[in-house]
Amino acid sequence: MIIKVVVTIVLLVLGVLGVKLRLHERLNPMLVCAVGFLLLAYGHYLGLFASPEEAMMREVGRIFHVHVPTALVALFTYLIAFILAVGSLWTGARKWDAYLEATLEVGILLNVLLTIQGSIWARPTWGIWWTWDPRLTTTAIMVLSFIGVLLLRNAITNPERRATITATGGIVAFVNVPIVYMSVRWWRSLHQTQSSPETVSPEFQLPFRIAAFGMLFITVGFILARGRIALKRLEAEADAPDLPDLNTVKPLDV
Repeated sequence: MIIKVVVTIVLLVLGVLGVKLRLHERLNPMLVCAVGFLLLAYGHYLGLFASPEEAMMREVGRIFHVHVPTALVALFTYLIAFILAVGSLWTGARKWDAYLEATLEVGILLNVLLTIQGSIWARPTWGIWWTWDPRLTTTAIMVLSFIGVLLLRNAITNPERRATITATGGIVAFVNVPIVYMSVRWWRSLHQTQSSPETVSPEFQLPFRIAAFGMLFITVGFILARGRIALKRLEAEADAPDLPDLNTVKPLDV
């Protein structure tokens, strides 16, 4: 647990330094994604083919190397979204709002992906694709909450109000993230407790770490690319001439 906290803090500090150095403007998203895909492919090769079988689940247990890195990076992505939401409310700057939108979209994508992976893992181990287990239920609530934030965002036309509502909704939705993480400890659950390099056999640690960092690089690359697109759209929207509110325009007398 301590190692997880330290790693999270280190990554967040690196992220802050990256913002200070404006790396989000200088880094090539395609290059970041390419590095990530190479790491992910190598980690998956080691986990799915080169590492030994898991002691209890045998071959089925190899999906650990695919599912768990996705899940951890998804939760970390929501943490990034929470920080961006606070920054958006604090500064009111468009770039915070743009990258918040991008991070929410990528987080939801990872959330859906980890749910599919978990269902594939559940079928041979639990005998069912889905059950209203505490971990699965809270995860479903989590993804629906963040989807709701984006749907609400798309329904608002005023830029300032849209940014405020998105940030506030993102902060409220984030409340469920630690609940998802701790659900397997707080309630009786079919789902195993949290997995990490410290809780698995030494043979699993290297593939797990490589795959996790590969997924993290891919996530950062997608956020950078999508964030730049969102920022350009917001800037173009701000530069566009104001149109009259159709609800307040009086019809011409004939």
